[in-house]
This record gives sequence, C-alpha cells and structure tokens, in this order.
Amino acid sequence: MALSLRIFARSAIAALFLLSLFVSAVFADVSFGRDKLRLLTGAGTHDLTVELAVDPGQREQGLMYRRQMAPDHGMLFDFGETRRVMMWMKNTYLPLDMLFVARDGTVRTIHENAVPLSEAIIDSGEPVAFVLELNAGTVKRLGIKPGDRLEGARIPAAN
Repeated sequence: MALSLRIFARSAIAALFLLSLFVSAVFADVSFGRDKLRLLTGAGTHDLTVELAVDPGQREQGLMYRRQMAPDHGMLFDFGETRRVMMWMKNTYLPLDMLFVARDGTVRTIHENAVPLSEAIIDSGEPVAFVLELNAGTVKRLGIKPGDRLEGARIPAAN
C-alpha cells in the first residue's frame, strides 16, 4: 500500500510539472505591443506606458502570472467595440485597479483593489470600449475619478 501511494504521489507530481510546462509554453507565445497613454485628471496629467491587449489571446491572458509591474505602467484592453465588459483576476497575482473607459477616452466606472486570484466577476456596469489595468492604489494616488480622460493613439484627443 505504501509503495503504491509513493508511486501515485510521484506520478501526480510529474503530471503537475508537465502541466505547468504546458501552461508556461502556451502563455509564453503571447506577446504584447506597447504604447503611451496620457491620463488627464483633476489633480494633473500623468503619462503611462501600457501593454496592449487587442486580440482574443492577449485579452485572455492579460496580466496573468505577472508578479510585478512598474508604477507608471499598465495594460490597456481594447475590445474593438463598445460593450459591457466582465473581467476577473483568475491567475493574476497583482492586485489591480481597473478603469472602464468609453470610446472617447472618458473614464466611466472604476473598480479599485481587485483581489488577486479571485474568480469573482468585475462588471463594467455599462458599455465601454477599453479597460485600463493599473497597480492597486494608483486610483487613489493619482486621484482618478469617473469623468477623467485617457488620450493616446487608440483613443482620440478631446476637441
């Protein structure tokens, strides 16, 4: 009995190792373009560097498996259309603030401090075109509020 339990344990460990290699290989193939964004708030203007999640594979992976992100960096999810968006934190180790943004760059809703590894749905609450994920605490630190604006190559400047 003890021998078969040890064989089972070794087999299970080997299977988990192979699964982790497979998952790493699948996500290693996803790469992200970069862009600059300008965030216009009541407290000032803030320049950000963002990775772009624009295709289904990029949006599916997002910031999963990341352990750190620079303070002035983020990830911009461009859905290519305006619609209600549902996000989650599965396999995401970083606590995040999420800005739900209209096609014209206006921040519509905000979700602060999304819980790492949670599978709870985070709902935009209304149709949006973009989601900007930032390190948790950035909303508070920069004084970001609904009505603030994002500008960048993908988002038109205000007239």
